[in-house]
Amino acid sequence: MTNADLIHRFETDTLPQFHHADHVRLVFAYLSEYPPFEALEKFVAALKSYADARGKSQLYNETITHAYFFLIRERMARNASASWDEFALRNADLLVWKNGILTRYYREATLQSGLARLVFLFPDRFL
Repeated sequence: MTNADLIHRFETDTLPQFHHADHVRLVFAYLSEYPPFEALEKFVAALKSYADARGKSQLYNETITHAYFFLIRERMARNASASWDEFALRNADLLVWKNGILTRYYREATLQSGLARLVFLFPDRFL
């Protein structure tokens, strides 16, 4: 599936399921198709709409969304010519949800806080 097809299917709510690795793939698609801040705006709007349609708007977390978005953006910049398949192979750590990469940067309590759901919080765990 092309990046544009994936975005279209997500925005029209025609994806049969949507798990963490699918989120990463979708961010990759948005960043491949749009400038970073436009990609972020479009992705966030589509993600909120997707959650709202399922009655799960309370699950949206701005800190997690933005942190992953910019981690993916950084990794893409480091390997500018990578296709999705190449990117996924080189960045398998981004595809892990439970005990994933954000645990290196954030305390669990921070990520689960009400404030983290509303606004982006800077990392509070320093290596």
